[in-house]
Amino acid sequence: MANETTRILGLDPGLRRTGWGVIESEGSRLRWIAHGVVAPSEKAPFSERLLHLLEQVGEVCAAYDCDEAAIEEVFVNVNPASTLKLGHARAAVMLAPARAGLSVAEYAPTLIKKAVVGAGQADKSQIAFMVKRLLPASGEVKADAADALAVAVTHAHHRRFKTIAVRGAA
Repeated sequence: MANETTRILGLDPGLRRTGWGVIESEGSRLRWIAHGVVAPSEKAPFSERLLHLLEQVGEVCAAYDCDEAAIEEVFVNVNPASTLKLGHARAAVMLAPARAGLSVAEYAPTLIKKAVVGAGQADKSQIAFMVKRLLPASGEVKADAADALAVAVTHAHHRRFKTIAVRGAA
């Protein structure tokens, strides 16, 4: 089972733009499958925007037959109202894979940056650059989708180490 292929959905939640990326992990090998952005209409009522996120991410889960999901943890913003709205968006995005029966792992932004770039304070351009290096078939990836692919890569690395640790303890 060490080289079992797992399809991972990475999610970078946002109310305006939610990035998603799907990769396959087999041992230490990663393979890009797809990526994109869900962007609800900014003119739609808040509840409809959240529903749009839930439905669209659910469609991604089904379309790409994902096995697991991972999401970036929310960071505390200067504006409490913005943080709360982001929390709502994150909940809608997180519920979609949960509804599809997938486990959903959560990772802090600094951990994702360290896992992909090697530095916890990396900026979006550095993340996009490393995603392109790690997943060359992905081509040019915009920031939201690059962040989502970085979440998926982080999960692939962490789940691999957890599997090795569990096997080593047996």
